[in-house]
Amino acid sequence: MNETPSDQARLLDEAIDLIIRFQGDPDNPVSDELIRAWRGRSPLHEQIWTRVSRAHGASGKILNEQRRLERRDSLGLTRRKLLVGGVSVLGIGTAGYAFGPGMILDARADHRTGKGEIRRIPLPDGSIATLGPDSAIALHFQEAFRQVSLLSGMAFFEVAKDTARPFAVSCGTVSARAVGTAFDVSNDAGLVTVAVDRGSVEVSASQALLSDNVALDQGQWVAVDTSTGRVDRGERESGQIGSWRDKLIIADDLTVAALVARIGRWLPGRIIFADPTVANLRVSGIFDLTDPMRTLEAVVHPTGAHVRKVASLITVISPL
Repeated sequence: MNETPSDQARLLDEAIDLIIRFQGDPDNPVSDELIRAWRGRSPLHEQIWTRVSRAHGASGKILNEQRRLERRDSLGLTRRKLLVGGVSVLGIGTAGYAFGPGMILDARADHRTGKGEIRRIPLPDGSIATLGPDSAIALHFQEAFRQVSLLSGMAFFEVAKDTARPFAVSCGTVSARAVGTAFDVSNDAGLVTVAVDRGSVEVSASQALLSDNVALDQGQWVAVDTSTGRVDRGERESGQIGSWRDKLIIADDLTVAALVARIGRWLPGRIIFADPTVANLRVSGIFDLTDPMRTLEAVVHPTGAHVRKVASLITVISPL
């Protein structure tokens, strides 16, 4: 029986929970026995356990840190409140926040890039994925289907034609399905965009986001804001699709939050909004990523905000 991508995601969550349980009480033989029994259920269980335990071995405190952050969020310790606490506390808190989830992402991803890194990745079926900076994908290739999960960032896909196995890319609840085509998928601060360079792609999502599937042809794009439910569509020249590969951002009335998330993939550390109202403002234009910091300043300037570096790995966007 073949495991589906959703089954694999569930098993990954189970493995992480087992490691957290073991960390909390390493001398308890029950935890050890639960892990042994879980790993023995199937080869896939063992494979996923190996990936998760490898990430855990790199830093034994990472998974505890993730759970601690979840507890912090449930107590209402928002980013705004942390900013009030001062720059030194902010630097420590955000560094931990970025590092912990990053290790979890490593456990899930088959391929992941660093800041500023662009990488071409041959896929098992002969397709090519060009992975953008600070991005990650997981592969689920079986006899009946070809599926890629975009876990973070952006990727441009050149799909090998196989009419018996359509090629699908999922990003949260949004999915793009094609046979033989080239298209771009990105996730910038919850704004999921699918754009077609050539061929055609069918985009689907949960009923709350898209009531019907959206068919895209060459040059067409659709952007789904997963937090607000807003859906935008448009067209551009096919040569402009996936322009990030040439260090360009083409923005059509995008939120500052989405643009900053994309620019941040070329900058070390984290970028934080001191005032969330700035993040929700919209900007259009063509921006050159050759100098990411100057690009960041150019994006926020029309909103009346300014950029300041408060630590080596912390950049804050705040109103003037």
